[in-house]
Amino acid sequence: MQTLTFFNHAGGAGKSSLALNAGYGLTLMGYRVLLIDLDPQANLTSWLGIAAAEDDQTAFAVAVNSEARLPVPQRAYGMDIVPSNLHMALSEGQMMSQEGATLNLRFALKDVQDRYDIVLIDSPPSLGKLAVLAALAADQLIVPVPTRAKGLNGLPGVLSALQTYRRLRPELNVGLFVATLYDGRTSHDREVLEVLRAQLQPLSAPLNYRPAVWNDSAGAGEPVLSFAPNSAAAQEVQQLCDQLAEIAGLSAVTRHG
Repeated sequence: MQTLTFFNHAGGAGKSSLALNAGYGLTLMGYRVLLIDLDPQANLTSWLGIAAAEDDQTAFAVAVNSEARLPVPQRAYGMDIVPSNLHMALSEGQMMSQEGATLNLRFALKDVQDRYDIVLIDSPPSLGKLAVLAALAADQLIVPVPTRAKGLNGLPGVLSALQTYRRLRPELNVGLFVATLYDGRTSHDREVLEVLRAQLQPLSAPLNYRPAVWNDSAGAGEPVLSFAPNSAAAQEVQQLCDQLAEIAGLSAVTRHG
């Protein structure tokens, strides 16, 4: 089992959307997928049609108690998901008083390592304790970077956080940077993409800004590969899923579909 955390302290980078769509794509490929929503905004949870998750259905107990186990997951689109809710934000205060609490999720995942091929974690847009919990649980980080000035400006914070986390997990690295919200019609986006290509490795092919598919599929509560399976956006999602499977060391042998 491999754990990938979608990580960026800036909001609007595409973490939740990528977690949902990559999870579904990997499920279609035959892998056993667990999604964990650690963002108190719970966008991933709501997009999958899970409303008003109770606290005992979330990862709250794991965040604040080193002896707690993950709750029984919900089921959506063939994936298991541990949902989130607004109360997850309260866990950060309790974690601050507990030494080593940011490793709790990593230890809890050992209990389910035989049940899943891959775990995808949606981290909150912050550098708080929940974001650290998400990062330290990962085998590798997946960092979405919008092809905007905002994306470039946020990179130093992401890379600085990674260096800090490596004090506890020296082997932690970025498995893939994902260029998001790319609009090749604008010179600005083309220039930013070239800067990203020069500075970041490995970098995915860009996910193009296609609001008619991405926004509408989110509004419908469906993954792109379900909502518009023959679209160009779906082809880009599938390419990303192929990359993630390779990064995670998954192969046809491990598939269960």
